[in-house]
Amino acid sequence: MSSKPVTELLDQINDPDDLKKLAPEQLKQLADEVRADMIDSVSRTGGHLGAGLGVVELTVALHYVFNTPDDKLIWDVGHQCYPHKILTGRRDRMGTIRQGGGLAGFTKRKESEYDPFGAGHSSTSISAGLGMAMARDLRGSHENVIAVIGDGAMSAGMAYEAMNNAGALHSKLIVILNDNDMSIAPPTGAMSAYLARLLSSRSYLGLRDIAKQIMRKFPRPITNTARKAEEYTRGMATGGTLFEELGFYYVGPIDGHNLEHLLPVLENVRDADNGPFLIHVVTQKGKGYAPAEQSADKYHGVSKFNVVTGAQAKGTPKAPSYTSVFAKALIAEAKKDDKIVAINAAMPSGTGLDKFGAEFPDRCFDVGIAEQHAVTFAAGLAAEGYKPFCAIYSTFLQRAYDQVVHDVAVQNLPVRFAIDRAGLVGADGPTHAGSFDVTYLASLPNMVVMAAADEAELMHMIATSASLDDRPSAVRYPRGEGVGVELPEQGTVLELGKGRIIREGKQVAILSLGTRLEEAKKAADDLAARGLSTTVADARFAKPLDYDMIRELAVNHEVLITIEEGSIGGFGSHVLDWLSNEGLMESGLKVRTMKLPDIFQDQDSPQKMYEDAHLVASDIVATVLKALRRNDTGETASVENAQKAR
Repeated sequence: MSSKPVTELLDQINDPDDLKKLAPEQLKQLADEVRADMIDSVSRTGGHLGAGLGVVELTVALHYVFNTPDDKLIWDVGHQCYPHKILTGRRDRMGTIRQGGGLAGFTKRKESEYDPFGAGHSSTSISAGLGMAMARDLRGSHENVIAVIGDGAMSAGMAYEAMNNAGALHSKLIVILNDNDMSIAPPTGAMSAYLARLLSSRSYLGLRDIAKQIMRKFPRPITNTARKAEEYTRGMATGGTLFEELGFYYVGPIDGHNLEHLLPVLENVRDADNGPFLIHVVTQKGKGYAPAEQSADKYHGVSKFNVVTGAQAKGTPKAPSYTSVFAKALIAEAKKDDKIVAINAAMPSGTGLDKFGAEFPDRCFDVGIAEQHAVTFAAGLAAEGYKPFCAIYSTFLQRAYDQVVHDVAVQNLPVRFAIDRAGLVGADGPTHAGSFDVTYLASLPNMVVMAAADEAELMHMIATSASLDDRPSAVRYPRGEGVGVELPEQGTVLELGKGRIIREGKQVAILSLGTRLEEAKKAADDLAARGLSTTVADARFAKPLDYDMIRELAVNHEVLITIEEGSIGGFGSHVLDWLSNEGLMESGLKVRTMKLPDIFQDQDSPQKMYEDAHLVASDIVATVLKALRRNDTGETASVENAQKAR
């Protein structure tokens, strides 16, 4: 894409100990080199770009001032951890990031001692940091614990729960609020930098503590008046009253790209004996790379790109994405029904609701990174007769499971869950895989759970959800492109709990839930070539099951294979439970369930992940042959081989 940038200082850095050998005046050049190196690296691999560019100077300053890895540095989410990886001995492996066998796109404990806590979901850093700080206090050691959290992640209630607890415990914890959207304060200059140095200094903190002790001796009215006067003065100067009320020493806001401002503040809080601290740092997402500065959303996560032009390398899609088809289907339904509203949790473009919002701005709600609130907010809308569609990635819906159970399912409220990124997700790896939604939703009374086999089925399922006014429902669909089927103008309501037969056979039945249907068809072709007549069925519903269709498949075939892109306890488990209770397995029917393996799969290409999970056509064929005790030629296996097959 481009020639490698010149990185004279960075070439000398293998770990933070090497960084500490530099003079403070050299750090600006080092930061520039880290930024150039990161841009070059990500241009060749793709990955998260904008967030990392915004914290280059902060990363350099943190590793320069603190004694990592003894001091614990926790990056919230981890989208911004690329400069951190470059400076902690992983620079030579950045070309493998988000690839099979390579570096993870987020922090990961088993990858480096400099990653004390792994993350892929937001707003966990303060809780984890406080736990580490208390462990330090209990064992009597003195290392620092630093949590870096973005202003977007501060929209999640978990962050405030942790801060409230930290303020009550008074343990020394350093929280750095990376404000990269100027959502809390405007850009800052020399005066705010001076105030930050003053407010974080030992002399100020000491005087402040002495003053608090003295004020306790005065009558309460005088104490309250003095406290309010101090808060008002500090609030006017710094905007930190909220954090002070939570028990934090607030410092800031300061320019997160100015090392002369950052270093003395970090040194002051490093050397302080008390806590907790909140340092408010203002940064610019995409800093130092014009295309990323001008379009932060498009350069948050990127494919390979040309460094000079910023143009990303994207292939021509063969079919529309499931996300875009969901948006199309929901817009079509909303045009017919003004009670339909849509909710997302800080992912309007990721869920396709940016398109819905453009059509219906007053009926589309982005609640921030607050999935728990999103679900109960949807429940409130449903209780008042509206038809909410709550569009959340499968992996993020896990964060709101109690709300799904308690606020939606128990009350039988018709909230519609549109579950994007269901199944494996490739480069984002285990923290973002949608492996568990069928298992955790189909176990709930009242819940309808559907899985789209193709993009046309997705449209029909959205129409079906829209029609269900007496119970909650969920539609799951994967990341990426559809299979290329013709799309209707709008979906047709499906009969509840009814699957469909795709092709009919007599010996083997393959019952698929979701997008493994295409692999089931390929397997049926292979089995037919081996003389095994095969039925292929699309379950459509994980709950309620199509009992009539399952009974027919069980009675009229020797082997029944279920296949799904989900964990144990999901669709196959429900089918097995029903077959067992109905006595349909007592006549010699051979039932096999194919599902995701009972592991957290590391990132890789989607196809390689499916192969490793044994969810491709060849694995279906092998499962059938093994169940029938046949070898690859279709002949009956010997008794010895049959015993091995068991």
